[in-house]
Amino acid sequence: MNAAQSIAGRRRLSQAELDMIVSAHEKFVTGKQGGKRASLRFMNLSGLDLSFRNLADADFSASILDGCRMVRTRLERANLFGADLRQADLRQAVLVRADLRGACLRGANLSLADLTQADFREGQVAVPHPRKGFDTLRHEARNGEADEVNFSGATLDGSQLAGVSAFKADFSDCSLRGAKLSGANLKEANLSGAILEDADVKGANLEGANLTGAVMAGVDTSTARTSGAAMQGCLASSTEQAVSRAEEIYQRCLANQAWCRTGGKEGQPARLDGEDLRPLGDRLKGLRLTAMSAAGACMVGIDLSGTQLQGVDLRNADLRTANLRGADLRGAKLAGANLTKADLRQAFLSPLPLGPQRKTLVDLRAARLRYVQMQAADLSEAVLDGADLRGADFTGARLDRISLRECDLSQVQGLDLAPA
Repeated sequence: MNAAQSIAGRRRLSQAELDMIVSAHEKFVTGKQGGKRASLRFMNLSGLDLSFRNLADADFSASILDGCRMVRTRLERANLFGADLRQADLRQAVLVRADLRGACLRGANLSLADLTQADFREGQVAVPHPRKGFDTLRHEARNGEADEVNFSGATLDGSQLAGVSAFKADFSDCSLRGAKLSGANLKEANLSGAILEDADVKGANLEGANLTGAVMAGVDTSTARTSGAAMQGCLASSTEQAVSRAEEIYQRCLANQAWCRTGGKEGQPARLDGEDLRPLGDRLKGLRLTAMSAAGACMVGIDLSGTQLQGVDLRNADLRTANLRGADLRGAKLAGANLTKADLRQAFLSPLPLGPQRKTLVDLRAARLRYVQMQAADLSEAVLDGADLRGADFTGARLDRISLRECDLSQVQGLDLAPA
């Protein structure tokens, strides 16, 4: 074997060589002169750094990327067929529609990564001869391997995970809407708080898995192996009663809007405490729902973008993955609410003025704000004491006089508390 070859005939690249190839690829992706698509097939790139680079549509098939740093790397539609990504750091990487068939991800960190429609299924992997290298190739079928991978907070909507081995993998607070998990080995995996809505788990091994608090609407576990699985607090599909009540609840919300528009002369604030509002989908989007009460309501995945929600009572409501982008939540009561993976970008969570020297602050005490998107939101004077902020992103948010007592800020992103 010559010096340029290692690990069964794969060429070893230096960081400098890799940087040159990536720079040319970035020019190619953006249509600049001198650009060239990165073809990094059958390479040994172990331990190198690709963080923050744009490698969309690049080809890494059958390459060794173990221990690579790929934080926030853009890998949309990248070909990682049969690649070795063991122990790679892919936190917040974008792998939308990436080809990961037959790839080995054992022990990799994909926390907060976007793996929408990624393909992890079985692949025919070309294996070079140990001595003769690529002169003698044999092909072997290899299942995708994701044992002990950290997918916490990641998005895997519509991903192809059929037959994958994800033993002891961490899918906590993941979004796996419509994911194909048939025949997957999820033994002892952590799926607590995961959104598994409409996921296919036929014949999957869920023995000893932790599904506590998972959203299981539209999931049929009848052919899955579930012995020893923890399934306390799982959220099932909306009941027939909740679906049939949707129209009545919508009319109450329209009455709330009339109350707002007429200064209280018509209609009244809606009282929806404990109701299942999921059947409403996006029907409340943009409405005027000032002073509505929906304490303890189930609002998982609901669209409230641009909605006027000043002074609402949403204490202990389940708002996981809800769209509250640009919503006006001034003075809202959100203590104990679950806003995991909710979108609150550009939302208003500042005080609600009630008259001379009187105002109501936003109350988010003990709220669950894991992986919440708070970019460019206004959180002036908001009270977040005791809130769970793991993975929350406050980049560009306004945080004047915010209260964060008893909060663990070690895993919070974009938290700039310096006075403006």
